[in-house]
Amino acid sequence: MRIAVYSGSFDPLHIGHQAIMERLTASPDFDWTYLVISPQNPFKEAAKALNAERRYRAAVEAVRRHPGLHVWVDDIELTMPAPQYTIRTLDTLRQREPGNEFTLVVGGDNLAGILRWREAPRLLREYGVVAYPRRGFDSEALRDRVLAEDASYRVSLIDAPLVDISSSEIRAMLERGEDASKYLM
Repeated sequence: MRIAVYSGSFDPLHIGHQAIMERLTASPDFDWTYLVISPQNPFKEAAKALNAERRYRAAVEAVRRHPGLHVWVDDIELTMPAPQYTIRTLDTLRQREPGNEFTLVVGGDNLAGILRWREAPRLLREYGVVAYPRRGFDSEALRDRVLAEDASYRVSLIDAPLVDISSSEIRAMLERGEDASKYLM
């Protein structure tokens, strides 16, 4: 099977994430999407790791409310030793499921720094990346810049809706006591 690996903090999972999962479900390029809850992004604050199990349970419940999605919430990174570098996650998935083909799904903003990721050349050649649009980033130009480094890299874009909300904006709304339910998945 062809698996889209959509990894992130998902704190909280919101309608923008849902739009990406709907697009991946509808795509003929993928059979399933694995939503991988990352306990700790090496580029973000360490406090995220403290609520990883809560974020995982919340994601399972959110995906359960949308049975039409071909999405599996995977806890693989919750059982891996830190740091959970993406290449290690992909290698572990391939080891766990040798018959499947895995492709990483990222926001277009990640293309700006993906060449600094752990074992980026191998990640881009062996697994490849599919990027969705993010506000304020020219995904096409960023993709072209990555491909200019090495034409053997597998980087493509998906035409997904640009939902103008972020998890950090939702967390800020909730901290102010505002109702953010229309943004939550």
